[in-house]
Amino acid sequence: MPFFIFIGAILFASIRQVNQYERGIKFTMGKFSEIAEPGWRIIIPVFQSMKKVDIRIKALDVPDQESLTKDNIPIKINAVIYFKVSDAAKAILAVEDFMYATSQLAQTTMRNAVGEVSLDHLLANKEEVSSRIQQIVDKVTDEWGIDVQNVELKDIVLPDSLKRVIARQAEAEREKRAVIISSEGEVASAANMAQAANILSAAPGALHLRTLATLNDISSGPNNNTVWMLPIEVLRAVEAVKDRISAK
Repeated sequence: MPFFIFIGAILFASIRQVNQYERGIKFTMGKFSEIAEPGWRIIIPVFQSMKKVDIRIKALDVPDQESLTKDNIPIKINAVIYFKVSDAAKAILAVEDFMYATSQLAQTTMRNAVGEVSLDHLLANKEEVSSRIQQIVDKVTDEWGIDVQNVELKDIVLPDSLKRVIARQAEAEREKRAVIISSEGEVASAANMAQAANILSAAPGALHLRTLATLNDISSGPNNNTVWMLPIEVLRAVEAVKDRISAK
C-alpha cells in the first residue's frame, strides 16, 4: 500500500498543466527539449523541468522620459507598448527578462526618436513618431521572440514657460483672425452700400422713397425728436441757382 501511495505522489508531482494562453518550455537535464502545448504534460522529476510563458498581448507602460527635441526644447514624454510573445523558446533562452529588456529598449528608442524631430513636428505627427518607435523596437526584439504590435505616445509635457508662449501665440492668432474677418465684413458692407447708392441714384424718385421709409422708421419708436425735411426738388433748385450764379 505505501508503494502505491509513493507512485501516486510521484505521478501527481509529475503532472503540469499548461493553460490555453500559455506555452511550456521544457528542459531535460538542463537542456531545452521542446515547447509544451496547452493541456496536461508529464515532467519527469529531477531530470526535467518546465517554465511557462504567457503569450497573451501585454500592455507595458514606459515611464516619463526627459528628452531634447531637435530644436533643443526639453520635454517629458511617456508611452505604452502593446506586445506579445511570438516565440516562447526565444523569450526564455535569448534574454534573461524579456519584460524588463523590452521596457529599457523602448525608453532608449523613445528618447532617440524624439531627439530627431522638432517640437512642432512631434506635436503634429505623434502617430508617425509612434510608428517609427514601434518599428525600431520590433526589429530588435524579434531576436527575443517578441512581437511589438503597437506603440502609443500618451503625454507630452512641456515646460511652463513654453506653455505660456504657446498660449500667447494662440491668442495672437485668434486676434489676427478676428481682425481679418472684421475687415472682410467692412469691405463687403462698403461694396453693398456703393451698389445701393448707384441703384438709388439711377432710379428717379427712389431716393425720395428711401427718405420716407427712414422717416417712418424714426417715427415708429417713442422719442421726442423733431425732424424737418426738405423735398429733394427744393435742394436741386437751390443747386441750379448756385450754378447759374457761379456761371455769371
